[in-house]
Amino acid sequence: MNKKIAILIVLVSFAVGVVISNVGFAERTRSTDELYKELELFSDAVSIIRSDYVEEPESKTLIYGALKGMLSALDPYSQFMDPDTYNEMKIETEGEFGGIGIEITIKDDLLTIISPIDDTPAYNVGLKAGDKIVKIDGKITRDLTLIEAVKRLRGRPGTRVDVTVLRESAKKLLDFTIIRSIIKLESIKKSEFIEQGIGYIRLVEFQEKTRMDLEKNLRELEKEGLTALILDLRNNPGGLLDSAVDVSDRFLEADKVVVSTKGRIESQNIVFKSKNKNKHLYFPMVILINGGSASASEIVAGAIQDYKRGIILGTKSFGKGSVQTVVPLSDGSAVRLTTSKYFTPLGRSIHGEGIEPDIVVEYQERPEEMEKNESEEILDKLLDDKKDEDEEDKQEKEAVKEKKTKYDNQILSAVDVLKGIMIYNEK
Repeated sequence: MNKKIAILIVLVSFAVGVVISNVGFAERTRSTDELYKELELFSDAVSIIRSDYVEEPESKTLIYGALKGMLSALDPYSQFMDPDTYNEMKIETEGEFGGIGIEITIKDDLLTIISPIDDTPAYNVGLKAGDKIVKIDGKITRDLTLIEAVKRLRGRPGTRVDVTVLRESAKKLLDFTIIRSIIKLESIKKSEFIEQGIGYIRLVEFQEKTRMDLEKNLRELEKEGLTALILDLRNNPGGLLDSAVDVSDRFLEADKVVVSTKGRIESQNIVFKSKNKNKHLYFPMVILINGGSASASEIVAGAIQDYKRGIILGTKSFGKGSVQTVVPLSDGSAVRLTTSKYFTPLGRSIHGEGIEPDIVVEYQERPEEMEKNESEEILDKLLDDKKDEDEEDKQEKEAVKEKKTKYDNQILSAVDVLKGIMIYNEK
């Protein structure tokens, strides 16, 4: 009797499996049929254009136009690149090009600045993260793809481009005239001590050499007595995924998940773990982020936050957490396709969500005179013990004063947080 029941259960299970398999097959077949039906629509439209359009169009023009529309309909980051555009993209990855120095995206159907790159023409004239570019050289940017916008903004060094932006805080259109220059993408912009023992590293982009640059600077700071670190990722638009993993790896114990990517196919589901032996685990740290911190910056901030390795301070990051794969095509063109999304070690999605700081501190633009007075107060406290102030002491004081005025309220807040942590640890 038991044997009959067992055979019956096996048969039922097999039948259910066949039914489920057939359902899955039926769904795939239905999806394929729908695609073929839509392709018939596309074919009919092409036939009408070729036969009835006022001038005979080139076949490549039609196909390229269709591909551009198809990819742009998916998301702001998926794009079709004709051979010229694809070559331009490859030039950018070489790390030096003529332009104004901004990272851009399409957000809410508007061309939006992710962040201006430090010490570039865009940064120097005052463009900011979140600005909406509504005109380039007087031409409306609506309906422009990212690639087309980049082509308009780039050009020979020394040439001029006029940009009109909508800044929500100003609630009006702002016009900027920018002179293009060679954009040299550096990885680390600044590495120094703010106060005794408190180091500061400004990381502006994640490149192949970032791991080595960061390690070198960390070791130099440690030799000089590093006891706490501020890692500034504000307005860092990202860069290489491997570089973000390497940077996180500096501060995490071995075999910790740094980030994972998840897509529709198995090969896109990848887990990246820490493995490097050169660890910097024993000092408190604060990571600064803002609305211009995107992609690789968010990977680092998310990993540090999930493992409670440091404090995230500033404002919410941009929320660009998707992976694009570039696939070259036979005629020299290429497809740039979003294939997966980033997730933090605790499984939080970055894309569209961003990283919320542990401590929210809004950036405050202070009048120069106020900034000077506050800095002088700090300096007076630091230099109270100087009794015999000869000419050399005066020069040193002026040098420190000039250095202090460069620090904004978010950096000074990070210093206060680190001081509090160090006092608590001592007790």
